[in-house]
Amino acid sequence: MTLRLEPSNSVMTVSSSDLFLRHRLKVVEDLWESVLRTECGQELVVLLAQLRAMYSSEGQACNFAESSVLKLVEQLDLNDAIRAARAFALYFQLINIVEQHYEQRDRLRGAGSNTVVPESEQFDVPKESPYFTSQTITRRRELANFTALFPKLKQLNVPPQQIQKIMESLDIRLVFTAHPTEIVRHTLRTKQRRLAQILQELDTLQEGGQPDSQTLSGETKDLLEALTEEIRLWWRTDELHQFKPSVLDEVDYSLHYFKEVLFDAVPQLHQRLKRSLQASFPYLQPPRYNFCKFGSWVGSDRDGNPYCTPSITWKTACYQRQLILDKYMGSLDRLTQLLSLSLHWSDVLPELLESLEQDRLQMPDIYEKLAIRYRQEPYRLKLAYICHRLENTRDRNQRLYTESDWNRHLSDIKNAPMYHSGAEFLDELRLIHRNLAATGLSCRDLEHLICQVEIYGFILAHLDIRQESSRHSEAINEIADYLQILPLPYTDLSEAEKTAWLTTELKTRRPLIPAELPFSEQTSEIICTFRMLRALQEEFGLEICQTYIISMSHDVSDLLEVLLLAKEAGLYDPATGMGTIQVVPLFETVEDLKRAPTVIQDLFELPLYHALLSGGYQKSLPVTVNETDVPNISNLKSSHIQVPKLQEVMLGYSDSNKDSGFLSSNWEIHKAQKALQIIGDRYGVVLRIFHGRGGSVGRGGGPAYEAILAQPGRSINGRIKITEQGEVLASKYTLPELALYNLETIASAVIQSSLLGSGFDDIEAWNQIMEELADRSRQHYRALIYEQPDFIDFFHEVTPIDEISKLQISSRPARRSSGKRDLGSLRAIPWVFSWTQTRFLLPAWYGVGTALNNFLEKEPEEHLKLLRYFYLKWPFFKMVISKVEMTLSKVDLEIAHHYVRELTQPENRDRFEALFTQIATEFNLTRDLVLAITEHQRLLDGDPDLQRSVQLRNATIVPLGLLQVSLLKRLREHQSQSVTGVIHSRYSKGELLRGALLTINGIAAGMRNTG
Repeated sequence: MTLRLEPSNSVMTVSSSDLFLRHRLKVVEDLWESVLRTECGQELVVLLAQLRAMYSSEGQACNFAESSVLKLVEQLDLNDAIRAARAFALYFQLINIVEQHYEQRDRLRGAGSNTVVPESEQFDVPKESPYFTSQTITRRRELANFTALFPKLKQLNVPPQQIQKIMESLDIRLVFTAHPTEIVRHTLRTKQRRLAQILQELDTLQEGGQPDSQTLSGETKDLLEALTEEIRLWWRTDELHQFKPSVLDEVDYSLHYFKEVLFDAVPQLHQRLKRSLQASFPYLQPPRYNFCKFGSWVGSDRDGNPYCTPSITWKTACYQRQLILDKYMGSLDRLTQLLSLSLHWSDVLPELLESLEQDRLQMPDIYEKLAIRYRQEPYRLKLAYICHRLENTRDRNQRLYTESDWNRHLSDIKNAPMYHSGAEFLDELRLIHRNLAATGLSCRDLEHLICQVEIYGFILAHLDIRQESSRHSEAINEIADYLQILPLPYTDLSEAEKTAWLTTELKTRRPLIPAELPFSEQTSEIICTFRMLRALQEEFGLEICQTYIISMSHDVSDLLEVLLLAKEAGLYDPATGMGTIQVVPLFETVEDLKRAPTVIQDLFELPLYHALLSGGYQKSLPVTVNETDVPNISNLKSSHIQVPKLQEVMLGYSDSNKDSGFLSSNWEIHKAQKALQIIGDRYGVVLRIFHGRGGSVGRGGGPAYEAILAQPGRSINGRIKITEQGEVLASKYTLPELALYNLETIASAVIQSSLLGSGFDDIEAWNQIMEELADRSRQHYRALIYEQPDFIDFFHEVTPIDEISKLQISSRPARRSSGKRDLGSLRAIPWVFSWTQTRFLLPAWYGVGTALNNFLEKEPEEHLKLLRYFYLKWPFFKMVISKVEMTLSKVDLEIAHHYVRELTQPENRDRFEALFTQIATEFNLTRDLVLAITEHQRLLDGDPDLQRSVQLRNATIVPLGLLQVSLLKRLREHQSQSVTGVIHSRYSKGELLRGALLTINGIAAGMRNTG
């Protein structure tokens, strides 16, 4: 008996690579079935086959309300239900591995370069672009790598000086976050990599042969046995976290990708760019090695996370440094083996000999130990000195981590020679590189290490501090109340009064906060965070942490409050106007996005803030500034500023979507970027937009390449910062070639968008149409989510939101405020997670259909033609519709309706059925209109690979949904009986909860995201 799902016949003609993928899926499914038969018996295999029988060719659930299979699920023993849920969850993990492995395989082989791309996927250089010619129409995806992009730029006659300018300013920052945290345990990630390695070995062994050959060699049989063994071990491993992860556990999860993949992969990114650039433009210089950097919120994001303390952030910085120093030590060992050059056969420059003499005086013990062995091998002797310094640096860092006391600094270990910064280490590596180059030699490993040190330094990833704005206001309020320096409580002041008082306080050096902290625990924690930040910069250098993000930013005072607290910690000097902190507003709700340009303009009008961006008053204006004579520069014009200034602004997709719906959220962010760019130009400030994208479409997720191309006008200009959510890290960074592909597509999109910007964003008539669509979409979305009185009850009853909050997957609570059941306090992650589990995926599409329909009703034929034209020509509109289309393909109303029917209390049935009908009507309308605009027969016809992947998963999520509903119903009945004191269930609450959580795990793996 086979459990395999055969792909639909309607999928486009498959390539040889696709056939190979199908064969590997067949092999893994057969092994999966074999393991289950061995471990659990034929009965489970038969049960799984029955459960998988209820889907259409598209992988959607069929009519099953009265089916015998549904009755079977209801009657399943709990142990059987749990085993079935685990089996399907394992299946999803296995096919994820196979797909990722073959995506990497295709990248390595260059497969797909001749793939026919449908017209709807074509990318046009807009006619408004100065590089438009009749030959510029090219397939969008062909420009997603360097080898295609630079020849195209040459073909379009893009001036080399403009390309060089972008190369010099190229600044890509990818910030890893811990939420949504990994639904898959760290233990299982290791097993996934092992399976991928075996698949790679199987490929190598069968290279050139037929993968489905009936005759298997002994080596092939060995590898298949190894796969079977790994799957059996996996089956006997618990999928659920055994404990709620701590913040440091989350740090370990995220740093895992640097250790296993990114440390070695990133230098190849620069090589690829350099090689492709110089093939088309041989006289242009590539960007610096560290044009692509990494940041992290893991261990530093304290917004709503009471467990992220100053001590934890300090430990995180030490942990990161420890990891990177260990990696450098391994690289130095390899270099010592390679650089065996002898003075008998190779000359060296005097500077290297002078350096060795200085090292001998500082480290005589190393000289005595190795002078004879390396007396004719100067490079090895130099590397021995470097290793010794690095070891001392590592030992000191270990002590800093163990003692975790950021209030004091450790003295050097017996005054041992060590490196105080990555720059010192880099200087010594460059010394060796110069000597090799002077004698006509090169060393790729050394060049890789230099590249790695430029990117990672001694910090690995830049830490961003994030905290919610009200926490700072409350702290300032308590401090001012303690000192009795305001006539009213600070929080009762108007915005103008707050700004005036904060500005006055920021001009004086008078301390506001005493050394001892007679404040509440919350206020003391805020103050200690800034003091810890100062200690971090002193110990690790400014690059470790300069960014302080203020979530839920509303007004100028939200930024000035942070700057005032920073001043009290010595991070801002009122006398000079200089600071070592960047205050970054995070605009999240739709109202805040609308207000963002005004807030930023008012901020830039403040003399002290303008000076801060300029690097101090001295660089802002040619005057002498002292503490009591701060110049009045309120009428300063941007033309007077000589020093480039950089302001980072973060835009949040998650809360704006929860607040206003998908279409409105994306449009408001789009508009805000355009308006902010105008403000930046007016004041001579360079903006770096920080995109707070989630993994799922409902939180701004989706293909990064298309998203970057959809950014307006000059909002990128070589600079971008993007969050990489914990839920997508595995799919992007588990395998080296996939990691490189992801980085290359992002870099290609940034370059392409900066040089071939679209003029469509500035067509006022189009903007007016989008404004109308966004406004109507927002009205319809909020009418359901916020104005329908039954909706909150509906959400809590028909989705597993309450059970999700019990998953041991995050160190952070699901709500900003405990004890509340409202949507306002609920975080966007569990909000989206819940709708994903039930196959509604409501936040990513609801309201879009009504908005489109209202527009089309006015002029059906003409407006449909116009929307199709938008889809073909306007990158922003294309991105929006494509994301909605992808989300709709994952929606399954049959399963969603099953949740409503089975989990609704009898007294709520009529009103909840009415809500479901309303949602279903909107879904059908949205799907039909999206198909009309894209001119597809079925969803995702323009992307057969994604279509196949979604269909493959949809079918097996169907039985998991049935199992989840059954277990949730039993769990809730048990809880209800507990209230009355009469329990009829033969299972404990813990057993039932475990079963429900296992189905949540499985569906998350199948949907390939959590929230």
